[in-house]
Amino acid sequence: MIPKLSLSALALAMTASMAVAEVNFDKGGFDLNKEISNTEVTAPSGADKGVIWDWLFGKPTAVKAQAEWTIMVFGNGKNDLEPFLLKDLNEMEKIGSTDKVNIVVEAGRIDGYDATDGDWKGVRRYRMTKDTDTTKVTSKVVQDLGQVDMGSYQSVIDFAKWAKTAYPAKKYMLILWNHGSGWEKSRRLAGVAKGISYDEQSGNHINTPQMGLILKALGKTDVIGTDACLMQMAEVDYEIKDSVDYIVASEETEPGDGYTYDLFLGPVVAKPTMTAMEVGKAAVNGYGDHYDSIEQGYTQSLVKASAVGQLQPVTDAFTDALIASGEKALAKTSRDAAINFAMDENRDLYDFTRLVVEGSKNADVKAKGQALMSYITTQLVLLSRAHDDKGGYWSGPKAYTITKGIAAYFPNSSLANGYADLAWAKASKWDEFVTWINQP
Repeated sequence: MIPKLSLSALALAMTASMAVAEVNFDKGGFDLNKEISNTEVTAPSGADKGVIWDWLFGKPTAVKAQAEWTIMVFGNGKNDLEPFLLKDLNEMEKIGSTDKVNIVVEAGRIDGYDATDGDWKGVRRYRMTKDTDTTKVTSKVVQDLGQVDMGSYQSVIDFAKWAKTAYPAKKYMLILWNHGSGWEKSRRLAGVAKGISYDEQSGNHINTPQMGLILKALGKTDVIGTDACLMQMAEVDYEIKDSVDYIVASEETEPGDGYTYDLFLGPVVAKPTMTAMEVGKAAVNGYGDHYDSIEQGYTQSLVKASAVGQLQPVTDAFTDALIASGEKALAKTSRDAAINFAMDENRDLYDFTRLVVEGSKNADVKAKGQALMSYITTQLVLLSRAHDDKGGYWSGPKAYTITKGIAAYFPNSSLANGYADLAWAKASKWDEFVTWINQP
């Protein structure tokens, strides 16, 4: 339905464009109320067009049209990824926002990594608009925030709440853009970022429980994507499952280039009525299509958040059966043989279970393992894409195509600090299980 505007908005629309020329204020003898009731004017969309000045009374009237989607990208380039952030902003501008899809970004930069595009510093907010210049961000700066700690979870909350208010939509996607390392909440080695959204200026980053706090503070978010490494884990997903519908992430590290935003956003802008699941799949497919085309190894998957809760009892049933069977040696060899990722302790949950099922002599272990494998592929992970890595100077080839889209934490010694604080550790028996494996 096209909204009918106030008298003041109608007056401005007529003055600006003569779009309603049939209402002629000079001819006399007309019924103003009747003319207004018979005239419909489309409201401008987007917050940057959302204020119509009342030329008759000198008062502003806010008109905010609701888009189908607002996609919010928290782009923390305050680290060595800064050049890739600028590249991604230009990829977004290849598509640009429309009246149906808002592409809104909070982007941060610091000294030391990239001096292009005016070498500006600090944190800015943009509504990305379409252009053909791939060397410079030409979208209007909606807000210049100066220095903001992008390693603070409160900064994400502030950004997303602002974006939802300024650019209202029927559905929302939040993307956290930066380094990532799964659930871990601290830095184990100097210079290696753990958690997500590492701000080198402040020295802070966001940990997994704080991701849960972000999404709880925002209310309902339809899709969350982490354009960051190693985030598609049971430990991460369980923390955020109640505040989002779909989760897009990678089990493995992402190349510095991360998402290819034009390949992801193009289909969404072309079909703005996409469901949340369809947008999640578009993100996975845009990513997969790019890295398939250059034959680079990767993983990327879409998880249904409402299915994450049931993963806990299905997993517990399997681990309980495995412990009861006494097949600890099999558990250890299966853990060590299961495909791992850049962090050795992150391993594909399906592949581990498959190896146990194939090697077990216990009927209950086999049955419970098959149930877990089936749950992962039919209920939990809705789309999983991967490309085998050919290997290189530092590492050998990697068969990523055997992964099924969800990783878990498999330490080969004691649990790392902070693991017991996770919602997954509190709800499941996974911590007891990995402790059992590591006992002599």
